[in-house]
Amino acid sequence: MADRRQAALQVKSEKRYDGGSMMNRQSSVRCVSRLATGLYALACIRWRAGFGACRSNRSFWVCLARVEPAFARWLRRCRPRPPCRAAGNARLSGLAALALGFCAVAHAVQPTFPGAAWQTKTPAEVGLVATNLEAIATYLGGRGCITRYGYMVYTWGDPTSRRDVASACKPWFSHFLFEAVEDGKIPSDTQKVEVFEPRLHDLNASLGYKDRNIEWWHLANQCSCYGVREAPQAAYDYSDYNMALFFDTLFLNVYSSTWSAVDAEVFHPMLTDVLQCQDNPTFMAFGTGDRPGRVGVSARDFCRFGLLYLNEGNWNGTRLLSEASATKAVTSPLPNAIPRTTGQSAQMISGQRSIGGGNNQTDHAGSYSYAWWINGVNRSGDRMWPDAPHDVYTCLGHANGMRGMGVMPSLQIVLSWNDTSLAGKPSPPHPLNTVFKLLVEAVTSADDTPPSAPGGLTVSLAR
Repeated sequence: MADRRQAALQVKSEKRYDGGSMMNRQSSVRCVSRLATGLYALACIRWRAGFGACRSNRSFWVCLARVEPAFARWLRRCRPRPPCRAAGNARLSGLAALALGFCAVAHAVQPTFPGAAWQTKTPAEVGLVATNLEAIATYLGGRGCITRYGYMVYTWGDPTSRRDVASACKPWFSHFLFEAVEDGKIPSDTQKVEVFEPRLHDLNASLGYKDRNIEWWHLANQCSCYGVREAPQAAYDYSDYNMALFFDTLFLNVYSSTWSAVDAEVFHPMLTDVLQCQDNPTFMAFGTGDRPGRVGVSARDFCRFGLLYLNEGNWNGTRLLSEASATKAVTSPLPNAIPRTTGQSAQMISGQRSIGGGNNQTDHAGSYSYAWWINGVNRSGDRMWPDAPHDVYTCLGHANGMRGMGVMPSLQIVLSWNDTSLAGKPSPPHPLNTVFKLLVEAVTSADDTPPSAPGGLTVSLAR
């Protein structure tokens, strides 16, 4: 009886794996379908882009290169057994092997966080073409560095030199605003600022005491209209008076610190020490007597700040900011319905200082989110960086962002630069478009696929 049962099972097995049988062809089709669907779905889920974005904007194999390592194990389990003899199953085995190969390439480098020093890898080891990175360094000049997956992969100039980053300091202010909310120092970013700066209460009587209605998020998004005639949120006024008010009220009044102590009491223990910055970043780039609040930071340390936001507020297992706050900071651009200020002056607090320039310096272009510049769309329908993934966000200082840092979440790239020649580059589009295009092409050439997709972050309009 046992012999007959074994023989029957052997016949059944031979029929199942007979290359000419209809069962074999149907099984192959089903397995291929499941394989493709599984890979496709998991890639979409992994990158939070949804089926629509992946289907319309990202090639299948770019998605495949992003799947989790565990999926490779699943794929091995679903390969045909016993070994296939049929041509159809041979093609399936080839597809499975190809898929496993892509998974292996994608996960040859595991994302990491820098410790006391950055771990380094060559551009090729992280899937980048070195000649593109060299072209970026030549185009920008100055100094800078490029990281991918948390590894330092390319530097030029001296990325260890601590330098002023001008207006690229402003997202650091917003970071500590979110920290203040999460630590309970203020109830929300919609709290009236006059609670901590009562001198706002009596300004501009002829304008209905409009400054009484300034909220924290107005300061962070430069729509407080402090120092101009419009009411808060009625216009966008890129103003360094606004930012000085923001810095002083937040750090001196909310955090109860001083200019001379803010690094030791707030900046270092709450942020840069945790990030293990190497070059002693400071809020006093020029000292306490010259534009307090201007951040002095090296390019390599600035990349650590970007990597924190790439990881949505998490630093190697330590949560510095909630995922919701970290995401909100870089996905909440002012709507284009908010116009640029007319620039007509209004009363400010007596002796009001600036952290650099005056007011009405530029428009928001649908791309200003809590002092970060993101890849938004302006009133004419033009994107800030048309050849970059839509999820790019940056900290920019001085003309054309000649000092700054950029994050490309969908490519796992963070880069920083300073003392560059961007101020003299023609626009539009914004001259950083060339940098982002070279990076996209660096990944394209390495992966042999065209990743034209926007990233996984969903941009929402600010209030």
